[in-house]
Amino acid sequence: MKSLYLLIDFFTILVPFLFSFHPKLKFYKEWKPFFAANLIVLSIFIPWDIAFTQMGVWGFNPTYLCGIYIYNLPIEEILFFICIPYSCVFTYHCLKIFFKFNTNKSLFENISIFLIGLHVTIGLLNYDLWYTSVTYLSIAFVMYFVYFHKKYTWADSFLLIYMVLLIPFFIVNGILTGTGLESPVVWYNNSENLAIRIGTIPIEDISYGFEMVLINVIFYEKFKLNLVRNK
Repeated sequence: MKSLYLLIDFFTILVPFLFSFHPKLKFYKEWKPFFAANLIVLSIFIPWDIAFTQMGVWGFNPTYLCGIYIYNLPIEEILFFICIPYSCVFTYHCLKIFFKFNTNKSLFENISIFLIGLHVTIGLLNYDLWYTSVTYLSIAFVMYFVYFHKKYTWADSFLLIYMVLLIPFFIVNGILTGTGLESPVVWYNNSENLAIRIGTIPIEDISYGFEMVLINVIFYEKFKLNLVRNK
């Protein structure tokens, strides 16, 4: 099915896009900070994706692609870095409207220290695995930057919200990595990762997704605050 990856992108963003105009949500008013933030994320993750595709860390099954490429990436993969963050930041926006996150600061600080230490340890111990080392060490750096700078007052609530985002994450990534399919849309070279999978999903994908969405939210919140200050 040549259009499968494109359909996954489309249906991932469809409901969040339509509900962006809901009078209680009004996410369309957040488009300026979101897309400004997303451009930064694209500038990080597209070169990363190009390099890892070139190195054979992962790749794409042409059976499920429309055949349009930019350099060595299918257009669907580039759209992935827009559609997924849009849906995730939209969900983040909605949950913050409807729920008050009264978090235990000391608890979340301890959780953050544990997660940072875990990622650094695994990343260093597996320095010879490209996907594992780059993903785990880079997310450890980003988490340290966010969770130990007091100005990021939204950081604890984001950690909780990502737990919610893991539900659609497992659905979308499950399909992309081959759940229910004869072969995966996106394949991974197990010699460059831990070869530990949750279903069909490499365990590194959880941290990779967390990093992608977290960087989106960092700059989304920053640009949103700048807009408020400039009014």
